[in-house]
Amino acid sequence: MNDKTELTGMESAPKLLDKHLGNTLRHLRLENGLTIAEVAERAALSRGMLSKIENGLTSPSLEKLEHLANALGVTLSKLFHDYDTPKGGAQYVKHGEGMEVVRRGTKCGHTYHLLAYDQGPKKLFEPFLITLEEQGEIFAPFEHPGTEFIYMLEGRLEYTVGDELYVLEPGDSLTFNAEQPHRPENILQMPIRYLAIIYYDSLDSTTDIEL
Repeated sequence: MNDKTELTGMESAPKLLDKHLGNTLRHLRLENGLTIAEVAERAALSRGMLSKIENGLTSPSLEKLEHLANALGVTLSKLFHDYDTPKGGAQYVKHGEGMEVVRRGTKCGHTYHLLAYDQGPKKLFEPFLITLEEQGEIFAPFEHPGTEFIYMLEGRLEYTVGDELYVLEPGDSLTFNAEQPHRPENILQMPIRYLAIIYYDSLDSTTDIEL
C-alpha cells in the first residue's frame, strides 16, 4: 500500500511538468500569432505530436523542446522559468495591526509591535515598530545577539551604542552590533516612533530579545 502511494507521488511531478510545458508552449504560440501547423513545421514535428505536447499528454525529449523553443524564438530556459515557483507565503500587516509583544523595555514606556515573524523556534530577523511613551524615563541598557538596524520615523531621540551617543531625527538610521550595550538615552521631542530590525548572524537566536 505504501509502495503504491509513493509511486503515485513520484509520477505526479512529471505530469505537472508536462502540463506546465504544454501551457507555456501554447501561450507563446498564441502570443506570436502562430498556428499549430506553423510551429510544428518550424520544429520538424507532426501537428499531432505538438497537439499532444501542448495538452500535456506526452513528455517531449530535450531535443524536441529545443526545436520548439527555437521555433518560438525563445531560449530553452524560458520554457521552465516559472515552473515550481513558490506561491504565496508573504506576511501582510495592516497599519496599526502589528502584534503587540512584551519585552523588558515595556516596563520603561516602550510599546513593541512585531511586524513579521518566522514560524518555529529559530529566527532570521525581527522587525519591530517601537513607540516610547514616557518622557524622562531612564532605560536600562540592552544586549542581545545579532545586528540591529534602527530607522527613526518620528520625534528626536538620543541613543547610545557602547560609548557613543547619537541624536536620531526622522529619516536617520543607525546600525550596530547588538551585543554592545545600547539604549534610548534621552527623549528630546515627543512622540517617539522608530523601526528596529534585528538580523541574527546565526540561527542560534533566542526568542526573548531586548531592544
